[in-house]
Parts: sequence; structure tokens; C-alpha cells
Amino acid sequence: MHFQGVGLCLGLLFITVSADLMDDGVEVEDVSENSEDEPSSGTIKYKTPQPKGEVYFTETFDSGNLAGWVLSRAKKDDMDSEISIYDGRWELEELKENQVPGDRGLVLKSKAKHHAISAVLAKPFIFADKPLIVQYEVNFQDGIDCGGAYIKLLADTEDLILENFYDKTSYTIMFGPDKCGEDYKLHFIFRHKHPKTGVFEEKHAKPPDVDLKEFFTDRKTHLYTLVMNPDDTFEILIDQKVVNQGSLLEDVVPPINPPREIDDPNDQKPDEWDDRAKIPDPTAVKPEDWDENEPAQIEDSSAIKPDGWLDDEPKFIPNPNAQKPDDWSDDMDGEWEAPHMPNPACQIGCGEWKPPMIDNPKYKGIWRPPMINNPSYQGIWSPQKIPNPDYFEDDHPFLLTSFSALGLELWSMTPNIYFDNFIICSEKQVADHWATDGWELKIMVANANEPGVLRQLMIATEERPWLWLVYLVMVGLPIALVTSFFRPRKVKKKYEDMQPKKPDICKPQTKAALEQGEEEKAPEKPDLEEEKKPSAGDVGDMGDVTIMEKEEVGEPEEKSEEQCEIIEGQEEVNKLNKSGSEDEMKEADESTGSGDAPVKSLRKRRVRKD
Repeated sequence: MHFQGVGLCLGLLFITVSADLMDDGVEVEDVSENSEDEPSSGTIKYKTPQPKGEVYFTETFDSGNLAGWVLSRAKKDDMDSEISIYDGRWELEELKENQVPGDRGLVLKSKAKHHAISAVLAKPFIFADKPLIVQYEVNFQDGIDCGGAYIKLLADTEDLILENFYDKTSYTIMFGPDKCGEDYKLHFIFRHKHPKTGVFEEKHAKPPDVDLKEFFTDRKTHLYTLVMNPDDTFEILIDQKVVNQGSLLEDVVPPINPPREIDDPNDQKPDEWDDRAKIPDPTAVKPEDWDENEPAQIEDSSAIKPDGWLDDEPKFIPNPNAQKPDDWSDDMDGEWEAPHMPNPACQIGCGEWKPPMIDNPKYKGIWRPPMINNPSYQGIWSPQKIPNPDYFEDDHPFLLTSFSALGLELWSMTPNIYFDNFIICSEKQVADHWATDGWELKIMVANANEPGVLRQLMIATEERPWLWLVYLVMVGLPIALVTSFFRPRKVKKKYEDMQPKKPDICKPQTKAALEQGEEEKAPEKPDLEEEKKPSAGDVGDMGDVTIMEKEEVGEPEEKSEEQCEIIEGQEEVNKLNKSGSEDEMKEADESTGSGDAPVKSLRKRRVRKD
């Protein structure tokens, strides 16, 4: 496991370095339709997107002019004239980073100013039996502090004048990102007309369930898409991924249809209505020993004034080192007094000593009767319901007011907000193809220019130098582990090699093996005397017989197999002697001495010749 962990660390490090080296050499191939006919130059050959299908509005800004767009000359109401005018500047520019050659966009350039610009659709969109697809690109090139990048689809009314476009101009749908403070939003608001009163009311779609912060802070171009279907459903997509969806009837606030009944505004709560769930127990009586005059805290009677407490010394004294400023004027500033400092003599304490306060064990506070259930409780009063005079039921809210223009009416504290590739159509395939020719090229360039992992780590250290320590630990630790794992270890000599060899442990052998060993070793032992058979009475004395005597005190000799046999036999006899039973001795003698050769081997006595 240790080796696998080291291998994993090295593998990750190798992959990281390899990926960085590969990214440094990335080139974006030509992905235009004519790429097969033209030689690849290693860069994107941008071609202005062309809609394939029926569209109501498209704009790429690649022409380099704002033909068809109208700057607003209106002023906001209820504001000072200096800040009420829409004097924010717009420019047609390429992206600041990851530019696609030839691709331009509309850029909001002014900070803390009102911007308003709009354009007429090729034909008004009428809500009937076709879906509505609205799609455009946004890039917060400098991030965003507070401001929006949403669009408004302006209602098709007779009084619509684009030069007078301002915040109160009637619109049908407002859609797009907006942020202020730490509140990141993606608006989808539509204005629904009350069929009885004729008043328009804004309906807000429920907020998305995803975190939107990344789309505002990563400084990348993102694709925003709104899909409204004739079956009264909607979808909101970012980068062609659904982030919000629902029903126009159920997932908007306030709901499309008002309640059938409302509270009667003329109904009033009766004076005798008792809505108290709990009341004080009227039968409860204060205990006689309940003293409400006892204080919550009292002086600790067991406390003693510390030794060294100075009752007559003040806690603060004038600073003797302080000097009157040279520019001090008694007439203007009054009599000068040195600033006070803590009295150095008050190491333990100064002033009048008072014992500390402790909780009063007799304190009970003000007596109050316990609370009980109110037998007269009537519940929470609410007015009676009456039929809603303004009730209506709209089963098909998709049928909104038609719109004939698209406008951006924005205010932002951050400039350089980039807009591009607007399209309004009724077929999702048309919008997807439009995104393929425009937005996807930007993503390809951005991915190709994305710095490698190592380069990103280096960039991160510019703002956080302490990351160098983290990198050092991350790189040094695997190296240290590998070094310690593969470092050769010193071979220690065995204890047996350093000391004289000791005799091997005697191993039990079979009868045939013992006989064979005795025959093989008999001629090699000329120093042994003739074997003597001990009598049966000698068996008990064998426990006290010394098997071998050493001539000299020196290195131990290796025991032969016969000596091992004698030792084993002697151990068996000693066990029999301890048992004290003659029958057991006979049985043991028979069991260990079955056969002539084993019996003789048990009784052998070897004496070394001089």
C-alpha cells in the first residue's frame, strides 16, 4: 500500500506536467464549413453566423456599425437631471481576451451611468401556436460589482418610440443575468394582463436551483437561452444546459390566477372573542414563604480582603513623565492636567475593598401564577371569506402581448460588459445552429488559450505567495517517500554468524531412521567403548548419569543423533520416575523401546576415551 500511494503521487505529478506541456502547444483547427476546401492555418477562420430558418431578429455586430439600433434620449423620472439622462457609451469591439478574429460585439463602456439602446424586430412576434426562443451571449469582461445584462422585449404598442426608450417603457418579457452585492440572479419576468381590469402585473419565475456565481466571475462568454412553449411551460438554459424549468401556471410569483375567495374587508373581530390559548391559573395562591424582596445577588460573606490591599491608594494617578505641550494655551485650552495612568502601587488592589457578589440562594423573584389552558379559547380569529370580485381563470398564460423590439436598458458599476449574437426565433434547431457558428467558436478559442495547470499554479502565487510553501510540501513529500522507500538498507549479520554455533535441536526420528543412522555412524566412532546393556534396575539410575563429559571447557560440540536419542530417552524415564507407577514405567519402556535397536539406543552410555 505504501508503494501504491507513492506511485499514485508520482503518476499525478507526471500527468500534470504532461498536460501543461501539451496545452502549451495547442492550436485550434479551422471548424468553418469551408475548412475542407481551404488549407488549415492553425487559427480559426471566423465566418459571421447566418440563420437557417425563420427568425424574427438576429444581430452579430460584425458589420462594425450600429445600423438599425437607436440610442435613447430619454430621461428617468424622479431623478436629478444630471444623473437621469441615458448618456452611457456603447462601442463595437472584439473581446478583450480570447478574441476570435473578425468577431465583434456590443460593449457597455461607461461606469455608473444609465445605458439604453434598442432595435426593431424584422416582424413582431405574436404569441399563438409557436414557441418563443430568445438567445444571446454575455461576457462580464471585468467581472461585475453591481449591474445587469438583461434584455427587454418591448411590447408592440402604438406609442412605442425607440428614442424615448427608458425604464418605464412597456415590455412583455425581461430576461437575463443581474447582480448586486452577493445576490446573483437570472431574471425571467413577463407582464400578464388582467382580463377584467386590464392592468398588467409582473410575474417572476422561480429562481434557478444552481449556483450562478461562476457565470458572473469567470470572465468567459456564456450563452443565455429562454424557451417558452405553447403548452405553458418554459426552460432557461446557460451554455445549452437547462438551469431552470417549470410551468407558467404554477412556477411563477405571484400566480397567474387570483384566488376564488378573499377576506371580507368589512368583517371585524368581535370584542368578546377570546384568542388566548393559555391564561394564568385563577386558583393558584402565592406560597407564604415566597419573599419577593430578596435580591438576586448578595455579598460573599466568606470572602476576605487580600493581604496587601491598599485602601488609601487611588487606582489611577497622573503620569509623572507627561509634559505640558508647548502650544498649550491656558487661556484657550484651560488648565493643563497630566493624563492619568494605572497606579503601579496597586499590584493587588486599591481603593475601598468590597466583597464580591454571589447568587442569592434565597432569591425567587416576583411570583406569578402558572399558566393553564384557557377553557374559553376560541382560536385565532380570521375574517370571513367572500367571492373575489376580480377573480378570473386564465388557462393559457402563454398568450402574452406581442412584442416588436428588443432593448437593453441598464445601469452598471462595472464597464466592459460584452453582448453578442442575438437571435429570436421559434425553432430550437435554428438557435442551436446559430450557437454552433458563434458561441462555440469562442469556447474553442478560450479552451485553447487556457493556461496549463503549472502555469495556473504560478499565476496563483502572484496574489498568494504563501502557496509556494504548499507547492514545496506537495512536491517534496512524494520525493522524500520515494527516496526512503528505495534507499538500500544495511544487512545485519546474523547472531549465529557472530557467535559459536550451538547444537541443533534434536528432532524425533522413526525406528528405521535411527537404525540406519546408527549403522552409518558406527565405524566413524572408534573412540566409543563397547555397548553395555543395563539391567532393568539401572533404568531409574539413568536420570542421574552424565551422558557426555567434556575434556576441556571450550567450544560446544555438536551432538550426534545417538546422543539426541539418549537425551530423549532420559527425558521419558524422568517422567516415568515422577509418576511413581511401575506399570506405567513398564508401558513407557515397552512403547519407547519397541524393537532391539531403540531399546539399545536408550541405554547406551558413551564415554570419551582419554
